[in-house]
Parts: sequence; C-alpha cells; structure tokens
Amino acid sequence: MIYTVATTPFDDQKPGTSGLRKKVRIFQQPHYAENFVQSVFDSLDGFAGQTLVVGGDGRYLNRDVIQIVLKMAAANGFGRALVGQGGILSTPAASHLIRASGAFGGLVLSASHNPGGPDEDFGIKYNIGNGGPAPEKVTDAIAARSLVIDSYKILDAADVDIDTIGESQLGGMTVEVVDPVAAYADLMESLFDFAAIRAQIAGGFTLAFDSMSAVTGPYAVEIFERRLGAPQGTVMNGTPLPDFGHHHPDPNLVHAKELYDRMMAPDAPDFGAASDGDGDRNLIIGRHCYVTPSDSLAVLAANAHMAPGYAAGLKGIARSMPTSGAADRVAKKLGVPLYETPTGWKFFGNLLDAGMATICGEESAGTGSDHVREKDGIWAVLLWLNILAVRQQSVAAIMADHWATYGRNYYARHDYEAIAKDKADALMAALRGKLDSLPGTTNSGGTVRAADDFAYTDPTDQSVSRNQGVRILFEDGSRVVFRLSGTGTEGATLRVYIERYVGADGDLALETGDALAPLIAAAQEVADISGHTGMEQPSVIT
Repeated sequence: MIYTVATTPFDDQKPGTSGLRKKVRIFQQPHYAENFVQSVFDSLDGFAGQTLVVGGDGRYLNRDVIQIVLKMAAANGFGRALVGQGGILSTPAASHLIRASGAFGGLVLSASHNPGGPDEDFGIKYNIGNGGPAPEKVTDAIAARSLVIDSYKILDAADVDIDTIGESQLGGMTVEVVDPVAAYADLMESLFDFAAIRAQIAGGFTLAFDSMSAVTGPYAVEIFERRLGAPQGTVMNGTPLPDFGHHHPDPNLVHAKELYDRMMAPDAPDFGAASDGDGDRNLIIGRHCYVTPSDSLAVLAANAHMAPGYAAGLKGIARSMPTSGAADRVAKKLGVPLYETPTGWKFFGNLLDAGMATICGEESAGTGSDHVREKDGIWAVLLWLNILAVRQQSVAAIMADHWATYGRNYYARHDYEAIAKDKADALMAALRGKLDSLPGTTNSGGTVRAADDFAYTDPTDQSVSRNQGVRILFEDGSRVVFRLSGTGTEGATLRVYIERYVGADGDLALETGDALAPLIAAAQEVADISGHTGMEQPSVIT
C-alpha cells in the first residue's frame, strides 16, 4: 500500500558540490531523509517505469536509507531498481552501472571522504542518466522543492533483502540486487593492459593499496589480488566498515599516514596507493616519492597513450581552477585543449559528454576519464600501474623526467577547518572587496599582476558559474587561491591553494614548504586569515 505522509520542510537541504551531506543525527530526524528523497523525485520528469540505481559506500546509516529509497522509488513510480549487493556501490561503479544499464539516474549514499559512524557524516547524491552528478539546474530545483515540500510517498512493505543477488518485487517495482564489483572490474580490464601489469607483478614488482576500511576493499581485492596476481595482503584495510575503523577515509598524508610511513621506509614497496570512503579519490606514492594530485594528473595525461583504452590520444584535458597548472603544459605539448573549470565533477561531465575532454582532474585527489562521469580512484591507480609496466622506471624516475621536460609546479593546499560560517564569509567578503586595488601592489609573494573572483562560462551550453574562488596572480606566474569548500558538514572550511612554477632549467629539488614560504606569507598578509579565524596554522596541509 502506498502512503502519502504529511511533512514540513527543513531549511538546510540545499545540495552542495556533491549532494547533501550532514551529520548522521541530522539525517535521523523524522522525515529528514524522506523529505530530501521526495524533493529529488519531485524535481525530475519522465521516470515512470524507468530504472533507478541505488547504493553507497557502506557507512553507518547506508542500509537504513537504502530501504527508505527503495520504498519511496516504488511509491513514486519507478519500474526497476538496481542495488549493489549489501548496499555497496563505489561512486565510480555506480556511475558505470547507471550508464551500462540505461538507468534514468541513481541515488548514491555517501559523504565521500568524510568520516562515518553514529556521530559522524552521511550523504545523498543524485546522479543523472549520463552517470554524473546532477547539474546545478537540477540541484537548484531540488533545493527549491525542499523548502516547500508538504508530503512524501512511501510504500508500506517489508524491507528488501539486499544481501542476496537476484530479483524481487516491491509493490509494482522490480528490485534487482547485483554484484557491485564484477562489471566495474571488467570495465577496468578493457581499458588497461592487465597482462603487462600482471607480468610486472610476477617479476617482483611490489605494491600496497590502502582501502581505508572503505568501499574500495572488495574492488581492490578482485582487481589487484585476483586479476593481477598481487599477493594476498596487498590490499590493506580491505573490509568496508560502517565507521571506517574509526579512521578518516581521506587519502591524504595526514589520514593515510600508515601507508606514507610504509612507503618512506627502507624496505618500501615499489608503489603505494589509497582511495577514499566512496572510491572516487586517490593517493599515489612511489618508493620514497609522494606524488601530488596535480602532478599525478599531468603525468597520467602525458603518458595515457601507453594504456590500450587511450592509445588513440586525448581529445582534451580538464582541471579544476584550484588545481595546479602542471597539466596545462602537457596539453600544450600534446596540442590538445585545456579547460579550467570550477570545482565539482559535474562541470567535467559536460565536457566529457561533448567529446571535448578525455582526462580530468582535481587537486583534491580526484582524477578520471570519459569511461564514467565521476572521478575514479582505482582507475587512476591502474593507469599508473600500466605506465610503470610500460616504462619500466620507478615513480621517482618518472617524476624526475616529467619535471625535466615540463618544469615543476610547487604546490600545496592549506585547509582551515570548522570555521564559524560568519567568520569565513567575512574573510571572503573582505578579500572580494579589495580585488580592484591589489594589482600592482607588492607583498611577500612579489608583485600582484591580477586579482579576480573566478567565473566560468561552460563551452557546451554557455551557462555561467560565478564566485568560484578568489585568485591572486603574481608577475612571476605564482598564485594564491582562496575558496570556501562545499564538502564539510559543520562550519566552513577555508581552502588556500598556493602554487609556484619553476621552469625545467630551474631548481627542481626544493622542499615544497621552502619553495612556497613567501607565498604562504603573502596569503596571510592579503587575507588576514589569523585575524578573521583566530587560527595561526592550517588544520591540514596537503
């Protein structure tokens, strides 16, 4: 039986760059999850009888909300739901399943790299039929609907068995529980030279992959250990846990310190990598050689032709504005377009759909290609392994060769977390207020050439996105970028991106902190970060 349940709006359900993310206790409020899901469905047209993909990263509340989604999808008229077994679907695997099945769209239950557990974070993101995150016109419609919603539809039925592969009926909707790993692993095998990677491993090449007790564990075991022949135990923390083992599943040098320490040890493996809560981010570390996400994007783009799936070359490269300019130099040498977009994978999706770009990346450890419409952590690791198998060099040697060819973009991101929102907004307002007066002035970073608030005109549909981050550009090509992040659940996070370019004939072996010290001082001088926030040091440096 279908019930129409009366409800009242919540005023905090505007989706961010990757859906709605809040503390678990917020989602556990009566009607909260139901309101948002109904707001999504009310914002869509033409899904009657169509297929909806449902799954998540296994975090706390994942299984409960899946049951709500399924009963509401049935009540609202979907004809079929595809669910990852056990409620598990990595974000890139969900994107692939949407595309491969011809689904109308999907609901991905994740808060990505945010921590999980009863006192931590949960999230819901709607992906459209191309497999990518909903564009702004859809998320704006969802937000508007959430402010006026007065009822939702839900089926009164027993919970669905989501642990057994096969089909069942839920009202008038068919629910099919599918293997969450097989189709994705097959896709990876079609893109990369598994035989070459397998031979490299059989020849003694060693690797370590940290799944961070998150969603990629089953994918990594199937691909790295079973299909590529890496020894059992290559995958660390391979069982997805609702609280991610009390760890923060963000693949950076703070939260993946165990892997970093292992890769810096005298007996380190040849290659180390990690992925995050929902499987869309990556960390790359060679033996004694950390690779920044911006450099990783550039190296992958420069060498992608070595993998069978990219042997024909690239149509273009896209990066988010805060990502370093390292990929720009690769694009120039390859003679392909370079697109600089706002942060958020949905902007890449338009370029990928239009055939204008092949490889995309963000400084926040997300890289991917036109194989799906999300960033993809395991994909990035496999492309690195393919390149290493072909070039027969270490990660450190490949990085040295790359910098000797293109020069080096010294780069870091400083995150100031959990700032009171009014203080963060005041800092950004003050910055924007002085943009016109900054050009021509001098500070610790040098002479300011230009200052602006980044705006983007999408070349595929001419839509404009404004206020995407304040940029301070210096005469020598260095820059400092200030942006408030949309991925947190409490307060605001100020992200400061600091970049200095040194040409191939310059000093390519500086310590990053030393190379960037003048620009770090300039960021403080221009924005008065400590004065606005009371924080003398960033929470995290990556």
